[in-house]
Amino acid sequence: MKAEQISIFLENKAGRLSEVTGILAEAGVNIRALSLADTTDFGVLRLIVDDNPKAEEAIKKAGFTVRITHVVAVEVDDRPGGLHYILDTLTQADINVEYMYAFVQQSGDKAIMIFRFDQLDQAISVLEKNNIAVISGSKLYTM
Repeated sequence: MKAEQISIFLENKAGRLSEVTGILAEAGVNIRALSLADTTDFGVLRLIVDDNPKAEEAIKKAGFTVRITHVVAVEVDDRPGGLHYILDTLTQADINVEYMYAFVQQSGDKAIMIFRFDQLDQAISVLEKNNIAVISGSKLYTM
C-alpha cells in the first residue's frame, strides 16, 4: 500500500522549478501532486507523477539529484475533524508524521493526503486496523 514519491533537490534560484516542470512536460510525465520546501540555498521538490521511471530518468539525465521515497496516500473524510481523526490515531500509536501534503482531485466527500511517516509499515497497519483507507500507488498515479 505504499506509493513512490520523487524528491528533487533544487538550488533556490529563479527558473529552477520551471526547468524541472519543463523537463517533465517534454518527457510526457503528468504531475499529480507536489510539495516544495525551501531553505535559503536549496529546496526539495516532492512529486507524485503518473510515470516514476520516466520522470526519474529524465530528471537525472538533466543533472538533478533525484531520490525515490515511499509515502502513504490516505483518504480523509472531507469534513471538520477528518484529518484530526487520522493524526490522533497515529499519535496514539506513537507514529510521527515527518511531512504531509494534499493531493488535489475533483470535489467529493473524501480528500487525499500524502504522508511520510517515521515508521511506514507500522503506520499502514494502524491506519488499516482503524478502517482508514490507504490508497495503493497504482491507483494514486492514475487519479
